Amino acid sequence: MALRRERRPREQRAAAETFSARMKMRVHRVRTAVRKSGVDYFRGDGSDWIALAGLLLTIPLITCFTILNPVWCTPTVLVLPIVAGGLVLRPASLLGLYAAAAAALIVESVQLGPYSQRAAGVTPGTVLTVAACGFFGLLIAQFRSRVGVPWRRGGTMLFDLRERIRTQSRLPKLPQGWHREMALRPAGGQSFSGDFVVAARTNNGRTLEVVLTDVSGKGMDAASRALLLAGAFSGLLGSLPPHAFLPAANGYLLRQDWDEGFATSIHLVLDLESGDYELYSAGHPPGLQLSAGTGRWEEKAAEGPLLGVYDGAEFDATKGTLRPGDVLMLFTDGLVETSDRDITEGIDRLTGEADRYVPGGFHGAAWHLIEAVAKDVNDDRALLLLCRDT
Repeated sequence: MALRRERRPREQRAAAETFSARMKMRVHRVRTAVRKSGVDYFRGDGSDWIALAGLLLTIPLITCFTILNPVWCTPTVLVLPIVAGGLVLRPASLLGLYAAAAAALIVESVQLGPYSQRAAGVTPGTVLTVAACGFFGLLIAQFRSRVGVPWRRGGTMLFDLRERIRTQSRLPKLPQGWHREMALRPAGGQSFSGDFVVAARTNNGRTLEVVLTDVSGKGMDAASRALLLAGAFSGLLGSLPPHAFLPAANGYLLRQDWDEGFATSIHLVLDLESGDYELYSAGHPPGLQLSAGTGRWEEKAAEGPLLGVYDGAEFDATKGTLRPGDVLMLFTDGLVETSDRDITEGIDRLTGEADRYVPGGFHGAAWHLIEAVAKDVNDDRALLLLCRDT
């Protein structure tokens, strides 16, 4: 009898623990499934039945409010779920929502009576407005379906694209005695630019290599190509000898076979201990060096064709030295060349504005120089400043 009494509590505890464990497991599975469903829906990979169900529920509510008080809730309020559906639903689901909205208009028309007898009735204009919104919503949904990017991820992808370009355009930290800064201004005030910079410190940190590139096109049209090239150039930089970088970049661009596939580029190889540098150019505007001894700007032009034009291109370097107090300025053609101003005039204007910063130093000058020289230019603009402190 005693053994039986001891077994019963044990069995009861085991059964309770088993039941509790099963319930915890079930709750965990439900939470995991709900979380996964929510993540998939946000990413655009999951079903849109939740959104469809929610929008379908709003239609009878709107219909009831319209019948009860058509002055404050007019029949045209049905465009709200239709517009929302165009943003979140797939085309097949959207057609079901439109069928429900059409049925709601019929019910409202019957309940409110002829529009000729009641100002708040369903008029032909109401039907046309709802139909027009539905048509444009269907076009948007079909476009999203064809591209394969739902609206919930479209903005995220664009944001990610912009941040990747900005991250790849960051310059590495330099040792004491050096200052660097970079400013990028896309065309038309957009967030995307066809100009980009890739940089790295090589040779155990002694050498700074910087590549400033201007992809054909501007703004959003050139952003995707700029991101692709920035990734490729970043991988090549430091993996090849300096003289082999532009030939390799030229070959990579030729293999893409783009309709508008050329680019200009300038490659700086700077020894951070001695100040000696080499400058390679692929159809890019020349660099400008300010000599602290003379106070004059000197053009540093290297020979080389555009990237992506023909195979076997050769790129010759120009050499120089940055002494204490000297400044090296690299830029894209959007900063100095416009339809009504040639590059020589643009360079003169840029150096004239830059002279104002000589007495006080060039810290924070890159952005202000773009504002002063090419504020309203409808082209991508980029400016890189490298200063060796005195």
